[in-house]
This record gives sequence, C-alpha cells and structure tokens, in this order.
Amino acid sequence: MPDTQPEKIPAHVAVIMDGNGRWAKRRMQNRIFGHRNAIAAVRDTVECAAETGVRYLTLYTFSEENWQRPAIEVKGLMELLADAIGDETPTLLKNGIRLQYIGNGDMLPSGVRAKLQECIERTAGGQTMTLILALSYSGKWDITEAFKHYAADVAQGARNLSECTPGVVDGYLATAGMPAPDLLIRTGGEQRISNFMLWQTAYTELYFTDILWPDFRKSHFREALQEYSRRERRYGKTGDQIASRP
Repeated sequence: MPDTQPEKIPAHVAVIMDGNGRWAKRRMQNRIFGHRNAIAAVRDTVECAAETGVRYLTLYTFSEENWQRPAIEVKGLMELLADAIGDETPTLLKNGIRLQYIGNGDMLPSGVRAKLQECIERTAGGQTMTLILALSYSGKWDITEAFKHYAADVAQGARNLSECTPGVVDGYLATAGMPAPDLLIRTGGEQRISNFMLWQTAYTELYFTDILWPDFRKSHFREALQEYSRRERRYGKTGDQIASRP
C-alpha cells in the first residue's frame, strides 16, 4: 500500500481503544490479560503515528465511566498503566515524543499521577509528536469543567458573556492549545464515540474497524490514514467550493 501523501496526513489522530475484554474472553482469559496484551498495540500506534508525521495522537485510555467497572479490574488497569508509563518513558525520549494527559487527574491513584508527572517533565522537550492520554476523561466532564471556569471568570469580571464564541470555548477545554482531531479511529467494531471529545469532534472524520485493540498494528493504522486521505472535508460547504479553493 503506497504511503499517504504528506498534505493528507491528519495533524491530530484520536483513538478509542476498544476490544481488550472481548479479545481476552475469546482466549478464555480474564480482562486484565487483554489489557496487558494491548500494550503492543499502543506501542505500534505511537510509533506509526510519529513515523507518518502525525503531530498529535490522543489515546482514550480510561473514561470517567470506567470507574464503574469491577474494582479488581480497575486496580489492575491502574497498576498496568503506571508500569507502562515508566517502561515506555525511555522510548518516548529517544523518539522525541512528549507526553501530556487530559482528564480528572484527582481521581487517579497517587502512583499513576507520580509516573505521569515524571514522564511529562522528562519528555517536555519532545518535538516529533505530542502523545495525549485521556485518563478519567469524558466529553461531558470536559464541557462541564469549561463552563465552570468560564462562569468563574465572568463572575470575577475577567470575561463578559457577550465575548463567548466557539473559539473562546476551545480555550477552556482540556485540549486548549491543541488542534481538534482530524481523524477518530475506533477499534472493536462498535460505532459510537462513547462520550469522547464531544465538542472537539464536531467535524472529525470517523473510522471504525472490527479489529480488536490488542490485534491493532501499524498496517491497520496506515489503512485508516489511507481511508482518511480519500475523504473530502467540506465543513458545511459544497464539494465545488472546496475544489475551487486556491
């Protein structure tokens, strides 16, 4: 398969990593087995995104709703996450990838927060790509927090309601300073966005695949980029208008 043309590479790709539990169940294993075997998919996706010129990669790692899962699974996930961040930090440094995260960090165990902060500080100088982990995150949480912060600024006289525009709202979201995702990939066969970046994905191209996340590899990521390159993004305009742009 030929490489995607540089001008067609999305600046920001977001991934909903779905299917770990089903992958494990098919092998008569517990769900943590699936999560553990998903690390290779994460590594391949991060490497491929950086190799192809993607500037921002967001991985929906743990949603606010995931706290409702069985306590033993949540505990295992958090331990696995802390270990993975520590193990992968040298690779991120080597490849010039800086780490950030979005979400309600107060909900995370102290060990995870410590590993995150250490990795964020050590990789801060990375220029190749920004990797964002969405942890204890949901789109509704993000918009609610933005509303609270904007309302507080209005109450303090730092903002006026008449100034509220979509661009202003962008600046109050957890993703402030980042471009909106151009492409959202969801693995595992489900076709929904599951409370992920509800505001930011207004014009994001959606790509769904039946591949379960632990089986997702560079070839699958490249297939998604190829599909993206064939789409025409019109943002409410007609195809003729887009074609006539200088």
